[in-house]
Amino acid sequence: MDKLALLGGTPTKTQPFPDWPQYDAQEREALLNVLESRAWWREPGTQTQAFEEAFAAYQEAKYGIACTNGTAAIEIMIAALEIGLGDEVIVPDFTFVATASAVLLHGALPVLVDVDKDTYCIDPQKVEAAITKRTKAIIAVHLAGHPADLDALREIAEKHQLYLLEDSSHAHGSEWKGHKVGALGKAGTFSFQQSKLMTAGEGGIILTNDPELEVRLRSVHDCGRMPGEWFYSHFINGGNYRLSEWQGAILSQQLSRFDVQGKVRSTNAAYLNQHLLEIEGITPQLFDRRVTRNGHYCYVFTYDPDCFAGLPTGEFIKALEAEGIPTQASYPPLHALDLFKNGEYLKRLLPEHASEQKPYSDEDFSVTEVGFRNSVWLVHRALLGDEQDTNEIVEAVRKIQQQAKTIK
Repeated sequence: MDKLALLGGTPTKTQPFPDWPQYDAQEREALLNVLESRAWWREPGTQTQAFEEAFAAYQEAKYGIACTNGTAAIEIMIAALEIGLGDEVIVPDFTFVATASAVLLHGALPVLVDVDKDTYCIDPQKVEAAITKRTKAIIAVHLAGHPADLDALREIAEKHQLYLLEDSSHAHGSEWKGHKVGALGKAGTFSFQQSKLMTAGEGGIILTNDPELEVRLRSVHDCGRMPGEWFYSHFINGGNYRLSEWQGAILSQQLSRFDVQGKVRSTNAAYLNQHLLEIEGITPQLFDRRVTRNGHYCYVFTYDPDCFAGLPTGEFIKALEAEGIPTQASYPPLHALDLFKNGEYLKRLLPEHASEQKPYSDEDFSVTEVGFRNSVWLVHRALLGDEQDTNEIVEAVRKIQQQAKTIK
């Protein structure tokens, strides 16, 4: 066997994985059509509305409100539900900061809880233990495309009369018990940022099945306007979060090829599940049997350094990258971010609410900390290759394990 690429050997992967984003003549034609229409923003255009309707239908939701990005989508959702000062929203500690910062933006407290050790999604038992008289909502993050335990979370939400919200930024096309995620609670959000499973560089959307909430969501995203009213009428506090026609046009084309890409990702992820499990020290993210489809924003596995001659996770990732296998960084625990360690977040709360808070360092986030230290995230374009490409991922991991002692 050739020595590790990190040490000057030949990489396992000599041909690149498919590029991302993917596009073809469809996107070019769609953009040209928008250019020539001279309707470049939403109001006189048709592209964004067409995408909203198509994506909502694809995700089995009645309504979709497209907006500038995934972070804005969560902010709009929180605003439309009138969650604000004095309120609390339970969120997982293992997620991107936007899940929590969108709550803080409106003066509510994101209550951080630990995640499930097998899926890295929010732990329902920890959720129920964190509920207080101030709690208004739970945000379920479908990490890496794997849905959270929506049965347990819905039961908790109904029992305590809370909103169940979904951060589906990773979960385009994902299914829970045969139903697409995103509108299985009160509302849910998606992101179309560059790295996501569908992209227009930036973009987001909020889905819901509630007609009254749809009106408020649309109003918040459009400067407080209401449908059918004079353009300069503003009925509630909102902002300009409208998606452009350029992005709507691109996203419609991205959606048209999404199922084909999804099948390739699922096939290759299943191959990795089978063969990486054969390698001691590699544990793929658990696939809950109630999950009937995982969108696979990333392929996540937990790495045990003890089975690789004590090689630290960071060094393993460097070796994997050198072998030609692309990865992305795991999210740091929210409780460890400066925003939450230095007390800056307390400035967004009512003084009496802030005075009630204990430091997050007093809480147990042990599973999140393991996930941050020892999980490895393969980018989803690595799942868009053929069987040889996927097998080379397995062979790269085996190669590193066999030669881990040579890395100093």
